[in-house]
Amino acid sequence: MIHCRRLRLLVFLGCVLLAAGLITTPSRAASEIQLSKGQTVYVPIYSHIYIGDRERPFLLAATLSIRNTDPDHQITILSVDYYDSDGKLLKHYLKQPQQLNPMASSRYIVSESDKSGGSGANFIVKWKSEPEVNEPIIEGVMIGTKAQQGISFLSRGRSIRNK
Repeated sequence: MIHCRRLRLLVFLGCVLLAAGLITTPSRAASEIQLSKGQTVYVPIYSHIYIGDRERPFLLAATLSIRNTDPDHQITILSVDYYDSDGKLLKHYLKQPQQLNPMASSRYIVSESDKSGGSGANFIVKWKSEPEVNEPIIEGVMIGTKAQQGISFLSRGRSIRNK
């Protein structure tokens, strides 16, 4: 009797989780793959953050990582531009478009000593592909150490325009 109630409760909870979308079925997971022929992607970058009551800057090195997640097709990175907290363009990282092979990655560095971007800096990345491909993963990875303290975190890029 107790075993039957537990089984019914587990089945009920499973149905609730499935309905809430917390458990995905294979067909639902497959439908979430996003294909695109290109995008403009905004990536938050922090050349420093503030610590303590006096808001002292804690300098960070930042790495912009672009990962082609498509196993069959290359993508073309058209531009990688770095902006400061006020929206002023600080640097063009590419002189010409760059091919990124299937499953390959590329990185762009903002050194720890470069605090020109400020705490609200960002990258704008533009990419394209002839066939529709899996969207690349574009992230900012920030890391800094000072004395015996260290900090690291990442920020995920967000598409702001599709091709």
